[in-house]
Amino acid sequence: MKKLLTTASLLVASMVPAYAEGTKIGVITTLSGPAGYLGEQIRDGLTLGLQATGAAFELVVEDDGRDPNTGVQVADRMLNEEGIKLLTGIVFSNVSGAVVPEALDAGAIYVSPNAAPSGLAGAKCNPNYFVVSWQNDSLHEASGAAAKKLGYTTAVALAPNYQAGKDAIEGFKREFGGEVTEIYTGVEQSDFAGEMAQIRDKAPQVVFQFHPGGQGIAFLKQYQQSGLLGSIPMVLSEPSYDGVILKAVGPAAVGVTGTTHWNADFDNEASKAMVAAWAAAFPETPLTTYAQQAYDTGLLIGGALNKAGGEDVAALQAAIKAADFTSTRGHFAFGANQHPIQDWYMTEIVADEAGNPKIVTKEKIREAVGDVYAADCKM
Repeated sequence: MKKLLTTASLLVASMVPAYAEGTKIGVITTLSGPAGYLGEQIRDGLTLGLQATGAAFELVVEDDGRDPNTGVQVADRMLNEEGIKLLTGIVFSNVSGAVVPEALDAGAIYVSPNAAPSGLAGAKCNPNYFVVSWQNDSLHEASGAAAKKLGYTTAVALAPNYQAGKDAIEGFKREFGGEVTEIYTGVEQSDFAGEMAQIRDKAPQVVFQFHPGGQGIAFLKQYQQSGLLGSIPMVLSEPSYDGVILKAVGPAAVGVTGTTHWNADFDNEASKAMVAAWAAAFPETPLTTYAQQAYDTGLLIGGALNKAGGEDVAALQAAIKAADFTSTRGHFAFGANQHPIQDWYMTEIVADEAGNPKIVTKEKIREAVGDVYAADCKM
C-alpha cells in the first residue's frame, strides 16, 4: 500500500497526492507571489504524469520564491542533506542558471519542465541535463515566424530584463526578420504605462511581448485598457496567454494570435488522458502548458524510473536520454543537446459560447524544430 506524502509544501494549493516510497525527486519551483500559480501547475502536472506511469516515487517540494539565492540554498539542502540525485521543477531562467550548475557539479540529474536558458543549451550542455519543454529562444521563434507569416514587417518586442526575456526577444527577432524595437521591462514590474506610451509612439504593425504569470495578466489588461489592442495586434508566445491569464483578462483577449507546442484541443490519446486527469483533479483550475510540460516530464521520469529499476544515476541518465514515452504534444525527440525537437502551431483566441476567451489551434507553422545552440554542444 502506497503511503501518502503529507509535507506542508506539497499540500499547498494541491489536491494531487504523491507517494512516500520509491525514488526521491526534488522539486524546486516558484509557489509564492504573482507567479506562484506557475509552480503549482508544474508541481501538480508533474505528479499526475508520474502517477500515470505507476512508478514509485517521493516528491520533495520547496518554494524558491523566484530568487536564485533561495533556489541554490534549497538545492544544496536537497543534494547534500537529503541525498537527492534527481531534480526538476524550476520556472524561471535566472533561478535555473544558478541552480542547475550546482546540481550537475554534485553529480545529480536535472530535468527541466520549463526554464531552458541559452547559456545551458550550447557549449555548457551536460549529459545529466535534460529539457522537456523547449529551449527559450525556440519558444519565441515560433511567434516571430507567425508574425512574419501574417505579413507584418515592423514590431515592438517587450520582455523582462533577465535571461529568459533576452532569449525571448532574440528568438522572436531571429524568425521575424523585420524591424524590431526592443523594450526591456523590470522583472517584478506591474505598471506598464510608460511602455504603452512607447508603443503608441512607435506605432508598429504588431506587438510581441513575453511576460509570464502575474506580469502577463497586468500587461494584457493594461494593453486593452490603453486602447492599443484595438489598433495594434499582438502575436504572443504561450507563456503570455496561458489559461490563468485568459481567465483573469476575460473577453479583452479575444482576437489575439498565439503560438504553442501544445493545446488542449490536440487530438491524441496521451493529451486526452492528461486533459481528463487534470479536469478530475482540478475542475476549477485552467490547464496550462506549464502543467502539460510537467506532465510530460512526469511521464519521462516515471518511465525512466521503471526502466532503470532503481536510483543509480548512470542507469537513470541512460533511461531518460532514451525518451521512451508518448508525449501529449505528439512528436517529441531529444536533440544533440538533450533539448526537444518538436512541432509548433499558430493559435487564435476566440470567444466561447459564454463570450470567454478560448484557445483554438489553427495550423502548424514549424515542424521538427530544435534550437540554434545544439550545434555548439559537444557530448
